[in-house]
Amino acid sequence: MELAALGSASVLRDADVVTSREKARQARLRRLLVVLTVIGVPVIGRTAAGVVRYLQGNYVAAAADFRWPHPGIPSSFFPYLPGLLLIVLLGTVMAGPLLMAGRSPHVLYRPEEVGITLADVVGAGAVVEEVVKTLNLFLAHRTFEERMGGTPRRAVLFEGPPGTGKTYIAKAMAAEAGVPFLFVSSSAFQSMYYGQTNRKIRSYFRALRNYARREGGAIGFIEEIDAVGAARGGLGAGPGREGIAGVVNELLIQLQSFDVPPFGTRVVNAAVDVANRWLPPTHVLRKKVLKPSNFLVIGATNRAADLDPALLRPGRFDKSIRVDVPSRAGRREILDYYLARKAHDAELDDAAKREALAGSTFGYSPVMLEHLLDEALVWALRDGRATMNWTDVQRARMTEELGLAQPVTYTETERRAIATHEAGHATVAHFAAPDRHLDVLSIIKRSEALGLLAHSEPDERFTRTRSECEALLRIAMGGMVAEEFFLGEAGTGPAGDLSGATRLAAQMVGSYGMAGSLISLDGSGGPADIVSKVLSDDACRQSVERLLESARSSALEVIGAHPHVVTALRDALLERDELIGDEITAVITGSLPAPGPGPGPKLARALTERP
Repeated sequence: MELAALGSASVLRDADVVTSREKARQARLRRLLVVLTVIGVPVIGRTAAGVVRYLQGNYVAAAADFRWPHPGIPSSFFPYLPGLLLIVLLGTVMAGPLLMAGRSPHVLYRPEEVGITLADVVGAGAVVEEVVKTLNLFLAHRTFEERMGGTPRRAVLFEGPPGTGKTYIAKAMAAEAGVPFLFVSSSAFQSMYYGQTNRKIRSYFRALRNYARREGGAIGFIEEIDAVGAARGGLGAGPGREGIAGVVNELLIQLQSFDVPPFGTRVVNAAVDVANRWLPPTHVLRKKVLKPSNFLVIGATNRAADLDPALLRPGRFDKSIRVDVPSRAGRREILDYYLARKAHDAELDDAAKREALAGSTFGYSPVMLEHLLDEALVWALRDGRATMNWTDVQRARMTEELGLAQPVTYTETERRAIATHEAGHATVAHFAAPDRHLDVLSIIKRSEALGLLAHSEPDERFTRTRSECEALLRIAMGGMVAEEFFLGEAGTGPAGDLSGATRLAAQMVGSYGMAGSLISLDGSGGPADIVSKVLSDDACRQSVERLLESARSSALEVIGAHPHVVTALRDALLERDELIGDEITAVITGSLPAPGPGPGPKLARALTERP
């Protein structure tokens, strides 16, 4: 194989693993031929002799030749047979659990049983690229070791949040490599019998080596490896468990570069040792040298910091690949992948819709995205439709993020106040942060929220500027200001908004350096919450108060300048209960040419001058 192929961006199809698998297959055929020869020659000879005797007319001798000899059972033995069977049964019941407790708990998957390939791993380009490199080194292990002098990787760690596809990628690797895939959960290693956990680990690695020798390679996958590989910190053995140190030590030993020789090799080497005792040192026989088994262990965890440091050193899990939640571009690829397989209306084929959905699902893992679309299909079924639409997707997203809609009967006054509150949020968001997408505006109760405005960034952002943080504070104040502006006073509805605004303002003061002071309170004064640290300092508390009051004043200016927009959104909510996406924008746009009546500048000025 050419050395340049090792750096290929695609999986190698004709590598050392294929060669080793073919050699192992031919060796098995030779062994089978020897066994069949040893057994078949006597059978053929006996059968031929019987045929000759039969043709000669010696039928009694011919019958004896055709009858295979077997030991007879004396009739005196039968009275004792039930007792012996009972003894065997009782022994099996008593000894069976102990004997079976140490077997390997893995589940074996053949490549053709996996059903996925790396082409199905979408939205994780950098991870797939690194996985292909690792897989090629595994497949071309002999070339890498003998011609380049490298040491093949024996173990790789996949770390990342739950649902990001660590198991999925490992299965795809096994399918691409064409080797057995031995899946095991860490909890399956644990046993109620002392010492059996370590025995199960040994059995698992023994099975991994055996499959690697027979198939040219094997991939082992240990799910949630932190359950058996946690850092050793003096935790002793508890009831029914060996203790962390012993289990971790067993893992470390099994991952060492020294392999346990198979039974046949041990027998041959033992015979050579016996012979060498009688031979002079210059004529000793050479023992069979064991080559390391070509297996790759993949460990998956979302708590890599809890693993024992010895497991992460070179020679063990020396390669760590972080599988994180996908970026916006990755989420778009994942949505395209799943939507191609799920029934949907033509509107979801619109690129702008898919981009908007990818942007509004920041932090979603691939599993969460698939579940979101499945939940949208459920909403479609509730309406008697066989395909989902954009509204179904938005309803599903609200259900996933905020909980199931639980319509309640508001009083007319309360319903009007909630609609005014949410309309105020939407109006301030539209004018104070025009770049943000208004996704859902609702007065339907979900969890603890009586109503909501869901809005998102047009682009994926990992940082915010001060002006953007101030815009979020204005949006948070929009609901309370709208209640005061239209109803004369605010109720208890703004409590959640004020809590979120206070936290953001405290972070601006104590973490982000956006309120005049450059002192960070994140790492000072113990593990207290940043809000507690900021509000316990008088100067910082005053800075938070100034930020909130400034945001309130700015929100009041927006609502005082556009009361007709608030009125239009409020009336639309009272009529329809919920507005989604373009429906919100349509109501705002429709209200702009003809401003509606509002309380006027006098009330706005009075609210502004309130102490």
